[in-house]
Amino acid sequence: MSDNPSFVLRGIEDVVYEDRPIPDIADAEVLVEVKKTGICGSDVHYLVHGRIGDFVVNNPMVLGHESAGVVSKVGAKVKHLEVGDRVAMEPGATCGSCDFCKSGRYQLCEDIIFAATPPYDGTLARYYRIPGHVTYKLPDNLTLEDGALMEPLSVGVHSVATLAQFKTGQTIAVWGAGPVGLLCMAVAKAFGASRIVAVDINQARLDFAKSYAATDIFLPPASNAGENKVEYSKRSAEALKRTLGIEDRGPTAIDVVIEASGAEVSIQTALFVVKTGGTYVQVGMGVAEVVVPITMLLVKELNVKGSFRYGPGDYKLAINLTAQGKVDLKPLVTHRFAFEDATTAFRVTRMGKSEDGKGVIKAIISGPGVSVNDS
Repeated sequence: MSDNPSFVLRGIEDVVYEDRPIPDIADAEVLVEVKKTGICGSDVHYLVHGRIGDFVVNNPMVLGHESAGVVSKVGAKVKHLEVGDRVAMEPGATCGSCDFCKSGRYQLCEDIIFAATPPYDGTLARYYRIPGHVTYKLPDNLTLEDGALMEPLSVGVHSVATLAQFKTGQTIAVWGAGPVGLLCMAVAKAFGASRIVAVDINQARLDFAKSYAATDIFLPPASNAGENKVEYSKRSAEALKRTLGIEDRGPTAIDVVIEASGAEVSIQTALFVVKTGGTYVQVGMGVAEVVVPITMLLVKELNVKGSFRYGPGDYKLAINLTAQGKVDLKPLVTHRFAFEDATTAFRVTRMGKSEDGKGVIKAIISGPGVSVNDS
């Protein structure tokens, strides 16, 4: 069967619409009619560069992985869902039998089939086949747009709650006030953070962060002529601490740092800022190699972790936080596009603003035949 219009990346800056076959499902799978899909930075990166690290687009690939929709067909072994259910889709199917899957870290499964990661197709289509156990029924008070944003929110949950083990009353600083950084702040706020510092080089994004979840914001200084990156980062860290009254130890220190930009100087600055004995989590994916002040890292005995996607329980917690009103996702959706305008949606996201000058935080593409006003 066909009638499955799909938004396909064929190569760098080369996207087309294709009518793909409607997928057949196995007994443990469901077929979802995709209604809302958010554009992620990784989607744009594949469009512009054709690769992210070792993941290279060698064959045509459907884009998109931040999606929600309505169940169209249910496999015989799926008991928790029915046709017509509104669902959020965790876009990774793992093997279930490797050591990582069995130990509760399935995001590290070597054989994961992750949407819109080469060579696997993504969700920007009318229909998407997905295992039932990573398909979550949405509570009645959540919209399909909320459902689509469960994917980036789960990244925030994984980073802040699961990896950093954030506790009520702790302090946190987040580098990068894009969607993931903002959602890390939102999770910290939901968990009762006493202080949330947002750091970014874009004042408009900082202003939004302050209105959304941050208690404090910081715009890094300009670099000086002849100053290397580590020198600059150390000076920027000192300026941040001086401006916001932050110390290396004690009640004004920063317990947890989330680096969500991937920029080398942000990584360095964040390591200088996090308190002695504190926790640093790398979420942003930027340049492959950075210079790290390793002696300082050792002397401070930092707990340094990498964050990759999300794992068991993260999606459920994201849904619960939103359903309970502890995280509000609606302010993040700044732009909406019809399916046939997906190319424009990617261009606007890539530019960071639309033709009217409005800055992009999160753009949502509706599924084929779905109104942009149907949330």
